[in-house]
Amino acid sequence: MADIIYIIGIGEDGAGGLTPDSLSKVQRSEVLLGGERQLSFFSEYHGEKIVLKNGLKAFADKLEEVWKERRTVVLASGDPLFFGIAGYLVRRFGPEHVEVIPHYSSVQLAFARLGDSWQDAELVSLHGRPIRGLAQRIDGKHKIALLTDETNTPAVIGAYLREFGMTEYEAFVCERLGGGEEVCRFWELEEMEKGTFAPLNVVILRWKPGSGTAAVRRGFAYPDEAFRQRRPEKGLITKREVRALVLSELNLSEEAVVWDIGSGSGAVAAECARIARLGKVYAIEKSAENLPNMEANRREFRADFEVIHGKAPQGLERLPDPDAVFIGGSGGGLRHIIEHCSQRLRPEGRIVIGAITIETLYTGLEALKLAGMATEVTQLQASRGKPILGMTRFEGMNPVYVVSGRRQG
Repeated sequence: MADIIYIIGIGEDGAGGLTPDSLSKVQRSEVLLGGERQLSFFSEYHGEKIVLKNGLKAFADKLEEVWKERRTVVLASGDPLFFGIAGYLVRRFGPEHVEVIPHYSSVQLAFARLGDSWQDAELVSLHGRPIRGLAQRIDGKHKIALLTDETNTPAVIGAYLREFGMTEYEAFVCERLGGGEEVCRFWELEEMEKGTFAPLNVVILRWKPGSGTAAVRRGFAYPDEAFRQRRPEKGLITKREVRALVLSELNLSEEAVVWDIGSGSGAVAAECARIARLGKVYAIEKSAENLPNMEANRREFRADFEVIHGKAPQGLERLPDPDAVFIGGSGGGLRHIIEHCSQRLRPEGRIVIGAITIETLYTGLEALKLAGMATEVTQLQASRGKPILGMTRFEGMNPVYVVSGRRQG
């Protein structure tokens, strides 16, 4: 009878890189599980080998069948608790039944090759994850480690960073870490975009020497003039003073999913993306002529939100359920939009409406109440200082009603 699952980390140096104790556990086991590459290091193993495939659940189900009756070892790359399989298996089988024996993590080795500390680095896994949203996640960070995969290669990462003008970074790419064909070197982003790389690699991004004064956006509610917007008409941007209150009312977490409906210039979407830097932001806009400005603001503010050309509520069904919804424009369909959004809203979620007419105010309040939401409304009327003959006068802005609905329970 066995009562412990050993999860043993292994590197590109294979069995030769294991400690005598870890190697002994492998040799004495009756079942060896892992990826094809890890299992290939033990060609003379006489027990049963089970390949990790068809996802973690299927693999864990297979493990469930064998571990109680036979001595079982799971092989995993590097440190199995660093973006690895061990965390899932510990939750599945319980910490009292799992012992993790880590190897060097790929990030640890990469920083060792670079000769730099890594306790202050932003660690991001793009392995099996979309690259969308990376820009706002790393903007302003001096040091980042990226775990890649066959889709998010160093070349793809180089092109992505250049799209957002993030040329303050240089890249240090480590291929086949710990193996006999290891290669580690610096790359400029433009050069990296055109390069080819081994499938197993780690990318470290670091501010170039002399980039310490690179502009970093701080705070929120940026000046209206900082955004691209339709000219000569400037009505399709939520004004700075209103934006500040809207962002507060949306109450976003870093992981929030946000819908910005009637996005106009994309100003609110850009600000939301920078606050919900680990989440997802969708900007829906019906007028095609506004899309170029939205894309320009997306790049300029390093806010990788998704631009969707369409008229809500059509198309919302394909989006993930939101934590927060901002309605800046409704195209006459405010009731239907609120009805749809309220049904999809996550617990404690919020819907915030920017209204410039009393008709929109009334419709918004009634629709939110009908949806069973707790409501608040604020009339916001600000005045901005304007120069006059060497002095300052105040010019009043049109009043805006900010309507907030919060899902209760």
